[in-house]
Amino acid sequence: MKKLFVSRALPDSVMAALAEHFDVTCRDATRPMGVDECRAALADHDVVLPTLGDAFTADAFTGDIRAKGLANFGVGFNHIDVDAARAVGLVVTNTPGAVTDATADTAMTLILMAARRAGEGERMVRAGDWHGWHPVQMLGMHVSGKTVGIIGMGRIGQAIAKRCTAGFGMKVVFWNRSDKSIDGADQLASVADVCTQADVVVTALAATAETRHIIDAEALSAMQPHAILVNIARGDVVDEAALIEALQSGAIGGAGLDVYEREPTVPDALKALENVVLLPHLGTAALEVREDMGRMALENAVAIAEGRTPPNPV
Repeated sequence: MKKLFVSRALPDSVMAALAEHFDVTCRDATRPMGVDECRAALADHDVVLPTLGDAFTADAFTGDIRAKGLANFGVGFNHIDVDAARAVGLVVTNTPGAVTDATADTAMTLILMAARRAGEGERMVRAGDWHGWHPVQMLGMHVSGKTVGIIGMGRIGQAIAKRCTAGFGMKVVFWNRSDKSIDGADQLASVADVCTQADVVVTALAATAETRHIIDAEALSAMQPHAILVNIARGDVVDEAALIEALQSGAIGGAGLDVYEREPTVPDALKALENVVLLPHLGTAALEVREDMGRMALENAVAIAEGRTPPNPV
């Protein structure tokens, strides 16, 4: 039986399914793997199933390598140096599709929480500082009918657009790296153009060298003073220092974040702000979604082990 290394435990049903096909080794830890651990896993196993944050940098792909590929658990794979993996003959896969709706739902959660000041209100109640309803208490932004600007119009971006238009009657503008025709949405020429027009800006694109800090000080300065930034992509697509400055100065109205530039570190300056909603990377955190992701990763792992082209190569 082929040997599979799992970097962090997956739902029980997924672990049981993996064990039907592989001799499985799974780490007890929940923290990401370091480079030395990654290198050892590649040397001793036929397939490795990594996930967010595992340090598969170029240095991991040195020395003896037994593995034939990496069946990543998750759609994002910026923790893997794909070019370095391919250079030593490894296949890399991911789990697209399974995460789309759950991630889009998280975007909507953050849009509504940030716009309606829900995090701030919950803190008020818990602290015993709420003394009853009155007409001008905690007035937020009414989302219905506003303009949402989506940065990256792939599967997740389109799912967000659908929710915004069908559920809230929002106008959709977007920026995408390639031309794309989306019914009911207008593609704009630049990220700055989207930021200028939108009441809510949502990042929904892959983290690459080209997209790092695509939301920078210039993009933030183009946003309207009442506008909200939501990030459900990866932390480093937003210049976190520039965002903190924009929030502190009131240059933008607020933010909703599920991801951070140096996870799991969240700057104290962000935690001190009332006009930002902070979630612990909950994007796909629903059992059935994680089970779907696991089954997709299993299909990829089996194909890699058998020397077939996997369903979801990156």
